Amino acid sequence: MKGKILVTGGAGYIGSHTCVELINAGYEPIIIDNFSNSEKFVLDKIKQITGNEITTYNIDCCNLELLINSLLAEKIIGCIHFAAYKAVGESSKLPLKYYHNNIASTVAILSFLEKISCPNFVFSSSCTVYGQPDILPVTEKSPIKLAESPYGRTKQVCEDIIHDTVKANKTLKAFALRYFNPIGAHPSALIGELPLGTPNNLVPYITQTAIGKREQLTVFGNDYDTPDGTCIRDYIHVVDLAKAHVKAMEELLRTKEPIFDCINLGTGKGNSVLEVIETFERVNDIKLNYKIGPRREGDVEKVYADTSYALNKLNWKTELSLEAALQDAWKWESSLN
Repeated sequence: MKGKILVTGGAGYIGSHTCVELINAGYEPIIIDNFSNSEKFVLDKIKQITGNEITTYNIDCCNLELLINSLLAEKIIGCIHFAAYKAVGESSKLPLKYYHNNIASTVAILSFLEKISCPNFVFSSSCTVYGQPDILPVTEKSPIKLAESPYGRTKQVCEDIIHDTVKANKTLKAFALRYFNPIGAHPSALIGELPLGTPNNLVPYITQTAIGKREQLTVFGNDYDTPDGTCIRDYIHVVDLAKAHVKAMEELLRTKEPIFDCINLGTGKGNSVLEVIETFERVNDIKLNYKIGPRREGDVEKVYADTSYALNKLNWKTELSLEAALQDAWKWESSLN
């Protein structure tokens, strides 16, 4: 093994796929997860895919003392920080919950890395930091606007905290990876997205409607300034996204100087809600029950990434198609039943 990588929220959706890709690349992931938004059986599924048992600590990332007491003996060479609350709608109703957990956990993890002199940090950020962009595609130099939600604001604040820590620390190296819209599942159908309660994202709602868990899918608005009137997003296969984290960590491990950089992770192409529905129906030979409803408050009309910087900086680009992501999402949903 090339070394131990701490993965906070490693049993979650993107975290679990990243653990698989870290193992495939020769690293040993060490998971921290308090399982408030994930399931313990995912650890067994990662083992089924990789053949590797993963050391896991059931720890709240906000608890610095517990982090130090539990992990001091682990020889960690880098950290990928996923652990955060992520439901945009809930964050507007419970802002203090989001500000406390997402910001305090980032501060605690950075403090822990300082304590153990571990300089390599990859942060799970989001394209929500851009708000509604004036110009598309979105580049890393696009303006950071007022966030549409407390969730988005926590990502902005955490990026500022990491920037300031790198500036003060002189040894820390960090990337903030700004995801667009992760979808799909591992092709084995052993791990995938596990939303608690009603899904907040389009694709889990599609698959749950297709399987019969939901009666009907609502498309929120068809009067936007887009070719078919529905919102446009940049949908990226979660396996491609996971591989980007490995590339980011490897770039940090190669870099000698302190660095903080933000990198967009997307396909560089936008798809409308209706395009995603029609593609799902076509590739899986299923007819979806959906209706057009009114617009949803807070929805951005269209957003997709300029991905050229990720290619230049990390030598990374997406390889998997929208069709593959929707097939894998359906296989995952079917396996749960």
